[in-house]
Amino acid sequence: MSVIISLLNHKGGVGKTTSAINIGAALVQLGKQVLLVDLDPQANLTLSLGIPRQKITIYENIRGEAELSPFTVKEGLDVVTSNLDLSGAEMELINEAGREFILRELFEPVTHDYDYIIIDCPPSLGLLTLNALTASNYVMIPMQTEFLALQGIVKIKQVTDKVRFRLNKKLQIGGVIATMYDNRKVLNRDIVGTIEKFFGDKVFETRIRNNVSLAEAPSVGKDIFDYSKTSHGALDYLALAKEIVARIEAVPVV
Repeated sequence: MSVIISLLNHKGGVGKTTSAINIGAALVQLGKQVLLVDLDPQANLTLSLGIPRQKITIYENIRGEAELSPFTVKEGLDVVTSNLDLSGAEMELINEAGREFILRELFEPVTHDYDYIIIDCPPSLGLLTLNALTASNYVMIPMQTEFLALQGIVKIKQVTDKVRFRLNKKLQIGGVIATMYDNRKVLNRDIVGTIEKFFGDKVFETRIRNNVSLAEAPSVGKDIFDYSKTSHGALDYLALAKEIVARIEAVPVV
């Protein structure tokens, strides 16, 4: 049975897509079968891995026109792609019965094919994100270690609590990921301290350091391990993946 993880932050530019790709790739390094789901109409995850436009994307899936048709990036790593058409999905599904459960139902046929399903959520708290949270076991929050990144963390927790209460009893906050971190900067250290006061031990010990290789890898359509496996970015995401596995697999998925 797959462990389903949503990566969510309604603030853009915090390293959410970078984290989705490279956590997935790191889990593959650890021998896991991983499905990445690009649920963002901007399709940054799809573009970052150099995947050509597919005939069947998450948009067609959500509209009920086709079953999931993952694109294989490499052994152990598949992707359900996205495109700009997805931007109209929320309006199109507004009157659909059971619209919050569409993604959960789409995943049911493939949950025994993958160890982890990782959803790259859009930078909003609309119907697409609601679908992701309703389908997930865990929500993880990538958070840039800058002041403005602190704004809205209360809202993320409130939304998670409401989804757990009304739609998905199994949902929990799986962790907070400090991204774009520079230990030399007092501000970065202070922000991490503030996050830890709010989320406690939910904050992962691994910090994703500023690393030029993480910015360069999407330009050649690769994850960090295929691009530069000895870089700080690769080392950090591998360490983070090990933390995720240790934290999640200690508790059976129900």
